[in-house]
Amino acid sequence: MFVKICGVTNEEDALVAVGMGADAVGFNFVPGSPRQISPRLARDIVRRLPGGVVTVGVFRNELPERVVQIMDGAGLRLAQLHGNETTADSRWIAERVPGLIKAFVAGDPNVERVRDYGASVLMLDGSEPGSGRVFDWRQLEGRDRGMRLLLAGGLRASNVAQAIEVVRPWGVDVASGVESEPGRKDVLAMREFVTAAKEAGALYEEADESESPEQGAPYDWRDD
Repeated sequence: MFVKICGVTNEEDALVAVGMGADAVGFNFVPGSPRQISPRLARDIVRRLPGGVVTVGVFRNELPERVVQIMDGAGLRLAQLHGNETTADSRWIAERVPGLIKAFVAGDPNVERVRDYGASVLMLDGSEPGSGRVFDWRQLEGRDRGMRLLLAGGLRASNVAQAIEVVRPWGVDVASGVESEPGRKDVLAMREFVTAAKEAGALYEEADESESPEQGAPYDWRDD
């Protein structure tokens, strides 16, 4: 089970997340977000992370050229587009970065066109990303997505196992569910979340691999 801790704003939280077993850390470049980080600080943190950690830049309706500039400057591996980006802009970015996560609100009909965006990972989130609110996972139950699904939206240690049981995602993403306050992570919450997600994922690993050959290989973007 691929686990991403998102909204990291400082080196300490990034290193602790990795130390707790997270596969990826996300840096939010969305203006006005309580988790916004500067490209320079993100770059400095990335340089201190152990090899093999997947680093993600989160953007919303940003100019494509700016996305690529930040990704290259900070040395990030995956661009996560969390807005109303067009398929053309998304594909342009996808051609210039190692990998692309395209996020949609659960129920968005554009989910069916995710491949048109050049995405290598599909993220599904709640109607208010970052709010910590859960959406109805049952609408995803048993659906054949044909690509890696990263589940987000209100996840925390107390419900991530249930979410994995119902949805059977390739990975899970958490931000507010492991925070002591917006932009500051809680060590115990991160540890409990990663442990719960990894344990639940292990229970369904064999079933997940049999659903689709594209559901596997969670470490395609590692630097090792």
